[in-house]
Amino acid sequence: MPKKSTYSTGPFRERAVLVGVKVRSQADYWRLEDSLAELAELARAAGANPVALLTQSMNMPSPTYVGKGKMDELQLVIKREHVDTAIFDDELTPSQQKTLEDKLEIKVIDRTALILDVFAQRARSREGRLQIELAQTEYLLPRLAGQWSHLERLGGGVGTRGPGETQIETDRRLVRRKLSQVKKELGQVRSQRGQQRQQRTGGETTIISLVGYTNAGKSAVFNKITSSKVIERNQLFSTLDTTTRRLYLPSGTGATISDTVGFVHKLPPVLVQAFTATLEEALEADLLVQIIDISSPYAAEQAQVVSDQLSDMGIGDTPRILVLNKLDLVVEGPEEPLTLDVLGQIDISGYRRVVTTSATKNWGIVELRNAIDVVISPVDQLVENDDKEAAVNAIR
Repeated sequence: MPKKSTYSTGPFRERAVLVGVKVRSQADYWRLEDSLAELAELARAAGANPVALLTQSMNMPSPTYVGKGKMDELQLVIKREHVDTAIFDDELTPSQQKTLEDKLEIKVIDRTALILDVFAQRARSREGRLQIELAQTEYLLPRLAGQWSHLERLGGGVGTRGPGETQIETDRRLVRRKLSQVKKELGQVRSQRGQQRQQRTGGETTIISLVGYTNAGKSAVFNKITSSKVIERNQLFSTLDTTTRRLYLPSGTGATISDTVGFVHKLPPVLVQAFTATLEEALEADLLVQIIDISSPYAAEQAQVVSDQLSDMGIGDTPRILVLNKLDLVVEGPEEPLTLDVLGQIDISGYRRVVTTSATKNWGIVELRNAIDVVISPVDQLVENDDKEAAVNAIR
């Protein structure tokens, strides 16, 4: 039986089919169904209405992303469900995207384009808009030729040599010019941010950054420990612009703390590169406070995504505090012990402290401030993973 499921429909939204592939030869600690559940959430955030889902397992990647049989099935689903857009769970190559568009005759986008679209909707500041423009332009450049492939299929020669080639080169030149302009403006922003950071810290104050998976509650925690009013919403990527505040700790020690953009599974490299100016707050940090949504069924996978991204950025060894947030969604009260059923496969080893919080209920905020105070002092310790349940509850 083919794997299909139908989602509830809604008015005035593009009807989308979600397509995912599990390649057995490629290791991934995310289950395909979990990745597609997140893809559906991203699609809704972008304004689409997922109405169908197709999956396929294969031994090796396919040049057309899915096999012939699945392609035929996909075409039937598109007709039956009146689908406007096909959304694929991986980044497609330009040739894959063009082939799929030709065969399906509807709009085709991949996970990268979807994430970029959500980011574009959320960007508010000049810096945020510049960064997303850079990422989208970098993504577009290698795909320009596909926009003119109808001329290539004519075989070149009489009547086809000039216009098509000229238009492609014109488009590429315009895009490269735009890239150069955006990079220059972002360079100025980055320089200004560096000067501001130097003025804030004077080179001596401890720098702290909140990091975590998107929608883990970073902004809510940030607001509680700094008494700020950063926008916090229960949605993906509600924070794209870094906010920095002064933090005064119980011992009298001062620090600066920044709320940063959230990570996500299969985060596009073009997005990481574009948001260097924003992520620089984390790159310069003396301490990272990593926020996890403990109520999420994918908490362990999300924590691993963040750890992997931090390692890729070269800051995997920066001291970290682990914050298990949204505690009120898994226990009745702040003193109720956490069980291994709740903690799941979360690896707590290597963190200086583990703190449980509920930003909405104000649970654990004092404990988090105390933990930060202790960790930035000269004496600290690592948490062991041997008896995770006892370790977490003891630290609480």
